[in-house]
Amino acid sequence: MISVREVKGSRDIKKFVDFPIKLYKRCEYFVPCLYSDEKKLLSGKTSYDDVAESAFFLAERDGEVVGRIQAIIQRQHNELTGERRVRFTRFDAINDPEVSAALFRAVEDFGRSRGMDIVCGPLGYSDLDREGMLIEGFDQTQTFEEQYNYDYYPALTEAYGFEKEIDWLEFRLFAPEDGANPFKRIAERVLEMQKLHVADASMPKREYIEKYGDGAFHCIDECYKHLYGTVPITEGMKKELIDQFMLVLDPKYLVIICDENERVVSFALCFPAMGEALRKSGGKLTPAALVRLFRALKKPRAIDLGLVAVLPEYQNAGVNAVYMDYIITQLTEGGIEYFETNLNLETNTQVMAQWKYLKAVNHKRRRAYVKKID
Repeated sequence: MISVREVKGSRDIKKFVDFPIKLYKRCEYFVPCLYSDEKKLLSGKTSYDDVAESAFFLAERDGEVVGRIQAIIQRQHNELTGERRVRFTRFDAINDPEVSAALFRAVEDFGRSRGMDIVCGPLGYSDLDREGMLIEGFDQTQTFEEQYNYDYYPALTEAYGFEKEIDWLEFRLFAPEDGANPFKRIAERVLEMQKLHVADASMPKREYIEKYGDGAFHCIDECYKHLYGTVPITEGMKKELIDQFMLVLDPKYLVIICDENERVVSFALCFPAMGEALRKSGGKLTPAALVRLFRALKKPRAIDLGLVAVLPEYQNAGVNAVYMDYIITQLTEGGIEYFETNLNLETNTQVMAQWKYLKAVNHKRRRAYVKKID
């Protein structure tokens, strides 16, 4: 007999956060979220509570946790689109259709009671959260920005009646086989013609973020506002995101392009790969984990390409050449073995067309599902 109940109190929060760590304990491909961030999220003390309503559920059998899920009504998105959607995320379960069905019903009941008529996911509060269910690449290590799931998850989801809404593709980028970098001169020419420059990354990190942070978030809002599942970033979200990633942000891997007035017109957010450093500790920043993390940040083997955002008026101005030059230079001269693109929407063919200039391997695919609420 499966019972599903809403998370209430600190003991339930711990069970919710601990479940995936236990489920994937022997999985070498799983990378956990930061444990402290997950606990804070469940405490209801985040800026997301201003723009969304959510609930967390545990599935139990004979007193043992066998699954979990979160339901989110993202009011920003529903108001912008006129839809009545409830999202699911943080879905983890043993390989049992009775368990997954009970969890999905909990999300549907939560949404139905609040007037929703569609359930979709996995999607978080915003496009900057982990999203999508892995449907290809189960033997590939995830990046810190992604969520791993076992290969039985898609079958459980589709058995409940979910259908594909959209996919994301992920690529591992290696240096061009001939070692050539055709973008260096193009990048220099574009910057000169457009009267742009790359921001000085030598200033102290906090000063760098304070100077360019708002402009970078504005780029995200303008560039991504028409893409699947995105919502505007509030002031509260900005602060939390900066605080959350300040430890691992490095201006060396945060490429910002400005105009003559120091207005940010484009930026690329990259992270040294840190999944392995956090996997062994279950996402907890123990002393040993911090040592591993700082080693990974100081001399990374790989770089995660978080996102690239360009203001609409510069999207056809060749600014992408600056980032392609950066990637190839890091691969050929910077000691980086490869870049991970993270999620590229399957409809974003313009972005994916750039990878043909590199040795690109499409090694993972994720899916967002959708279902009408009965």
